[in-house]
Amino acid sequence: MGEVVATDVLGPGYEAIELPMGRDAEGEVVATLVRRRRPEPSRRAVLYLHGFVDYFFQRHLADFYTGLGFDFYALDLRKYGRSLRPHQTPNYIESLTEYFAEIDEAVRIVRERDEHGTLLLNGHSTGGLVAALYADRVRGKGVVDGVFLNSPFLDINEPWPMRKLGAGLARALRPRLPKAPLPAGLSDLYARSLHREHEGEWDFDLAWKPLLGFPVRAAWLDAVRRGQLRLHRGLAIDVPVLVMASTRSVRPSRRSPDVSGADAILDVEHMARWAPRLGPHVTLVRIEGGLHDLVLSPEPVRGRVFEELARWTNGYLPPEPAR
Repeated sequence: MGEVVATDVLGPGYEAIELPMGRDAEGEVVATLVRRRRPEPSRRAVLYLHGFVDYFFQRHLADFYTGLGFDFYALDLRKYGRSLRPHQTPNYIESLTEYFAEIDEAVRIVRERDEHGTLLLNGHSTGGLVAALYADRVRGKGVVDGVFLNSPFLDINEPWPMRKLGAGLARALRPRLPKAPLPAGLSDLYARSLHREHEGEWDFDLAWKPLLGFPVRAAWLDAVRRGQLRLHRGLAIDVPVLVMASTRSVRPSRRSPDVSGADAILDVEHMARWAPRLGPHVTLVRIEGGLHDLVLSPEPVRGRVFEELARWTNGYLPPEPAR
């Protein structure tokens, strides 16, 4: 595949590599691989996958990994962030396996062209679910050497009757009305708690990560649910897996707007419940005071996240391979 390399929107030190992904029913499709290399050569790399209503903007995450000795890569999946085109439905997908094509191409660049011998796959939220399914798909092939899942989307954050009803509605609508928006009840309180123009400390593009998110559509939810049920039946990821989650969840509302110190998007007990189904070698770490995206938690919480990640990485990933 051919691709276009340009300076990324994050500025000097970051490159954006456009990956053509052919066409779908909406037209041309691309993904975008963001690359930040260390000043000194490294044969260790990390590939980051974002969540729903998200894209890569966390410079301090890249700082952490490059400081740890990794070249950093992040993939804006099709119809997200840098990869979103005017003719496309934001964040829309009909099967999570469609993402495997751009992950394969990103891995090819990291492994073959940039000659990295060790690869850590890091996924957040929906990206965590995708990362887990991908790692299971490539088991036995030496494609990835470890997986880090930051608050992965392993189940729907609703009581069991509502999970069953919502999944059933999405499945019923999918054949004829795949893009039908579902009543997801999204709140802007979590996003407001992050953005520096509101209550947070982070700067991100509100066109790519709006405060009220994007509609949850029938085919997208059905795709996610099918992926979750596949995981619930048990994966066989054959490399070490680290799962991190906050110690508690909250359900934000205008009556209870405080989203500090907890996961305001997903149920952290679902993550703890389903983590053992990922494979035979899983480490679960709970972070007191952690937000949904743990690396966006305030200090000193995110410092603890990075300490735990560094400890696990040093313990379970192969050392810097010899050139």
